[in-house]
Amino acid sequence: MQIQEIPIQQVLVIRQEVMWPDKDLDFVKIPDDESAIHLGVLVEGEIKSVISLFKEQQSIQFRKFATLVSEQGKGYGSILLKYVFEQFSQSDIHQIWCHARVPKAQFYEKFGMKKVGETFLKNGIEYVKMEKRIS
Repeated sequence: MQIQEIPIQQVLVIRQEVMWPDKDLDFVKIPDDESAIHLGVLVEGEIKSVISLFKEQQSIQFRKFATLVSEQGKGYGSILLKYVFEQFSQSDIHQIWCHARVPKAQFYEKFGMKKVGETFLKNGIEYVKMEKRIS
């Protein structure tokens, strides 16, 4: 198993398959994808989980964090998220945050992330901002 940067085209395929299988590939693209850092967990050369990181000043937002449905529950997402926190713990980054789907908030809480503010709806799904201070 290894964690490495993944080309955006491969990330988009996984995003679509996991998060929005009923939408086309363009639907899962987000602004600034081309300048983001896209990481993936690979097992025997196959991508199992992906995360996209967007740096802004001294914070990083992760978006479109997805693990293949057939690979969920095997710890790949946890390994990837731990890696992100470790990589930026010794940097100028002070906060890592995301907009989590409300049913997934408990997963992020296991990593020390806290809910911030009220929930909101986007594309018919309820989200909450979650963040973790790292320095």
